[in-house]
Amino acid sequence: MSALTREPMTPEEIEAIPDDEGGPGEGRRRPWLFYTLLGLLTLIFIAPLIYMASTSFKTPEDAISTVPQWFPAQPTLQAYERVLNDPATPVGRWFVNSMVAATANSLLAVSTATMAGYALARIPFKGRRALLVLIIATLFLPPVVLLVPNYLTLNYLGWLDTLLAVIIPGAAGAFGVFFMRQFFVGLPKELEESAFLDGASRWQTFRRILLPLARPAIATLLLLTFLTNWNDFLWPIYTLFSPEMQTLPAGLSTLQSANSVRYDLLMAGAMISAVPVLIIYSFTQRFIVEGIASAGMKE
Repeated sequence: MSALTREPMTPEEIEAIPDDEGGPGEGRRRPWLFYTLLGLLTLIFIAPLIYMASTSFKTPEDAISTVPQWFPAQPTLQAYERVLNDPATPVGRWFVNSMVAATANSLLAVSTATMAGYALARIPFKGRRALLVLIIATLFLPPVVLLVPNYLTLNYLGWLDTLLAVIIPGAAGAFGVFFMRQFFVGLPKELEESAFLDGASRWQTFRRILLPLARPAIATLLLLTFLTNWNDFLWPIYTLFSPEMQTLPAGLSTLQSANSVRYDLLMAGAMISAVPVLIIYSFTQRFIVEGIASAGMKE
C-alpha cells in the first residue's frame, strides 16, 4: 500500500513508534542522572543550614566539641532562652527593628521603582533614553562610595540613630527601576491602547490593568529588596548607635564579640535571623521564578 493511500495510524501505533533509529526508548534521556546531581547540589547548599540549626539546640559543651555532631545528643533550648532574655543583647528588639526597617524599605522601594519603571517604559518624553542610561550607570558605583554623602545627609536631617536611617536611603534604587522597566516593556501595548479607547486615564490604566499583570515582578523585587535591607551590615553599623536601635546583622556582631566561644548562642541568633527569610521565600518562590522569567532583557 502506498503512502498516499495508507489509512490513518491509530493511537496505539503512534505510541509504538521508536524514539529514534536505535530502537524504542534508547533515545529517551534518563532523568536519574539529572536528579542525582540535583540532589547532591541541594545537599551541599542546605548542609550548612542544617548544621547551624543543629548547633543552636546543642549544649555549650557539645557545640565546641571537636567531633562533628549533625544532631544534638541532648537537645536543649538553653541558647534561645539566653539570647532572647539577656538584657545586654536584646535580640527580640533587634528582630523587630529589622522587620520594620526591611518591610518599610521594600514597600517604598517597590513603589518608586514600579512608577519610575512604568514611566521609562511607556511614557514618551524628551531625554528618556539618556535618563535610563544615567540610572543604569549608577549600578556600576560601589555602595561604599555613597556612604559619606548619605551619612552627612542623615546627620543634617537629624535621622541618625533612628530607623529612618536604614529605611529612607535605600527607598529608590537603580536596579529596581531597571527591573520593572524591563517588565513593562515586555507587556503588549494593545492593553493600554484598548484602555485609552475606553476612556481610561493613564493612571487608571497603570493601576487597574498593568499593576495586576506585574504582580510576579513586584513580588520578586519586593523579596530581593527585603533581603538586601535585612542582611545589610555596614550601613546600620555607621548610623545606629544605641543598642536598642540596632538591627539583627549589626546586633549579632555584638553577640559574637561578647560570646566568642559560645557557638550555640551564635547559631541561635543566626537561626532567628534566617527563619523569617526562609518562610517568606517559601511562599513567594513561585512569583520569583515567574517574575524573573518574564522580566528578560528587552530593548
